[in-house]
Amino acid sequence: MQLPVWFEIGSFVVLGIILLIDLLLVVKRPHEPSMKEAGLWVSFYVGLALLFAVAMFIFAGPEYGGQFVAGWVTEYSLSIDNLFVFIIIMARFSVPRKYQQEVLMVGIIIALILRGIFIALGAVVIEQFSWVFYIFGAFLLWTAWKQAKDSGEDEEDTENPLIARIRKVLPMSEKFDGNKIRTMVDGKKVFTPMLIVFITIGLTDLLFAVDSIPAIFGLTQSAFIVFTANIFALMGLRQLYFLLGGLMTRLVYLKHALSVILAFIGVKLVLHAMHVNELPFINGGHHIEWAPEIPTYVSLAVIVGTILVAVVASLMSPQARQAKLDARLEADVKKSMSEAE
Repeated sequence: MQLPVWFEIGSFVVLGIILLIDLLLVVKRPHEPSMKEAGLWVSFYVGLALLFAVAMFIFAGPEYGGQFVAGWVTEYSLSIDNLFVFIIIMARFSVPRKYQQEVLMVGIIIALILRGIFIALGAVVIEQFSWVFYIFGAFLLWTAWKQAKDSGEDEEDTENPLIARIRKVLPMSEKFDGNKIRTMVDGKKVFTPMLIVFITIGLTDLLFAVDSIPAIFGLTQSAFIVFTANIFALMGLRQLYFLLGGLMTRLVYLKHALSVILAFIGVKLVLHAMHVNELPFINGGHHIEWAPEIPTYVSLAVIVGTILVAVVASLMSPQARQAKLDARLEADVKKSMSEAE
C-alpha cells in the first residue's frame, strides 16, 4: 500500500488534535452527558470514521479501503464489549457518574498507548516470521471458545489479586474526593479509590489489547490501517458508554457474536499461515496452495452480518424484554419518589 506521506502524517495530527480537545473538555467540565449530547458525539465519531474510509478508498484503493472498514467494525465491536467490563468496574467501585467520563478518557489513553506498542511489535514480528499467523490464529480460536463459554456471572464479585495487594500496601481513603487521586485524611496524604479504578481500567485495556490486535492483523497487515482502525474504534467510546448504558443489559447475544467473529478471523489466520507456510515440518516447508485466502469483502460481510443478527436477536429476546420492563419500572419509581419530595 502506497499512501501519500502527507495523508498518513495529516491523519495522525488531526486525530491527535481531536483526542486532545476531547480530553480538555472532560477535564475542564466533568459532568454526566445527556443522551442527546452522547448521541451527537457518537454520530460525529462514526461519521469521521466513514469519511476516513472514503479517503482510504480514494487514496489506497478498494482492497485497503475494505480492510480499514472491516478492521474498524471489528475493533469497534470488541470495544463495545469493553463497555460491559467498564460498567462492572464503575459499579464495583461506586464511581460517581459525574467523574466517569474522566475515568473512561484515561482508560482510552491507556488503551491507545498499549495498542500502539502491540501494533508496532506485531508489525515487526509479522514482517520477519510468517509462521506467527499460526499462533495468532490458534490464540483467537482459543479466545473465541473461552468467550463463548464464559457466562460472566462471577465477574462482578471477583477482584484482581494485584488490585487486592495494592489496597493492602498503599494508604487509601474510603471515599472519593472528586476526581483526585490523592487527598488528605486526618492530616495525612493518602490515595483515593480513583487510583484503583485507573489501574483496573489499565489492566482491562491490556487484556483487550492482547485479544484485539491479533484479530485485526487477521484482516490486514498494514500497521497504518491497524492503528487508525483502533483509534477510530476507541474515539467516541466514552460517549457510547453513556448512550448505551441502559441498552447493554439487553444485548445478550453480543458476546456470542464476538466469539463467532474471533473464531472466523482465527480460521482466516490459520488459512493464511498455510498459504504462506515456511515451516519445514509442515508440507516440507512449502506453501499449501489449496488453502484458500478469504477475500476482504467476505470478511466484512461475515463481521457486519454477525453483529446485525446478534443485535436483532438480542433485542427480540425474553431477557431484553425483561430488562426493558425493569428499566421502565425503575424510572417510574424514581419519578414517583421525585414527585413525593
